[in-house]
Amino acid sequence: MEPPPGAAENSKLRHVEKDVLIPQVMRERAKERCSDKVQAFTKCCQETGLLMVVKCRQENTALKDCLVGYYSDPAFYEECKTEYLKQREEYRATGIKKKKQKLPSNV
Repeated sequence: MEPPPGAAENSKLRHVEKDVLIPQVMRERAKERCSDKVQAFTKCCQETGLLMVVKCRQENTALKDCLVGYYSDPAFYEECKTEYLKQREEYRATGIKKKKQKLPSNV
């Protein structure tokens, strides 16, 4: 089966999409997947106040390790790229932006 006309054009990414928009999708999805560590770090920071730099190192390290693990995973990048391309295609077809789901402010 042949791809629809313009399919090759639709899969090309502009510089801003590669370097800004897809990494933005990656950050959002990684935060969702590391939500337990985000919550633990947020709770620690709220409880310790100004001493968070010293007292929350363990939580901060766990959070960074989780996020970096996703950021450096090529399969996760491709998954986010596919999701972005699907959203872009939907926007180009309808002209309606998909509303982003608001995450709690402490995430």
